[in-house]
Amino acid sequence: AVVSTQSTGECLEKMIERNCPGYAIGGLSGGEEKADFWKTVTLCTDHLPPNKPRYLMGVGYQVELVVCSALGCDMYDCVFPTRTARFGSALVRTGQLQLKNTQYVADTQPIDKDCTCMTCTEYTRAYLHCLLQEDTTGVILLTIHNIAFQLRLMKDIREAIREDRFPDFIKEYFTLMFPKKNYPEWAVDALASVNVTLP
Repeated sequence: AVVSTQSTGECLEKMIERNCPGYAIGGLSGGEEKADFWKTVTLCTDHLPPNKPRYLMGVGYQVELVVCSALGCDMYDCVFPTRTARFGSALVRTGQLQLKNTQYVADTQPIDKDCTCMTCTEYTRAYLHCLLQEDTTGVILLTIHNIAFQLRLMKDIREAIREDRFPDFIKEYFTLMFPKKNYPEWAVDALASVNVTLP
């Protein structure tokens, strides 16, 4: 999909004229190039009123949440945490654990030792691995964890912004997520546009 900056600009003008209580940025996350994606988000956040909520529709991958928060988005929604649970994937700060894989058969750790969700406090990776082979209960437990993970990530982002340490948070996050520094090019460019240089 190709994103038209002219059409986006015209739409922004009309929406701002309406003086809405908040604004949704939609029509993205539908297959456009990531370079077009972040530039369109920036175009919107640069022009929308900064004192009103800016909601980015359909965006929910971890990297996107961190980057788009840096670009000025406030709220998100996405099927990703629940959909990925259906495939046996648990979200963690380093990416995803594929709990259906045999490496978790005897793993007695929780999904994430720092997570306080019901799934992490009550069940091991091995137990979840077993459930995911033949029972939908495993999917439900992963869904609980994945949503808790996303909520905690956004809470951490908000706290970092309030404490005026968001650029450091971003750098720490990317270092943990990409220990080999193989950062996605679009994310590097997007963050550079708001004066955040990854280590």
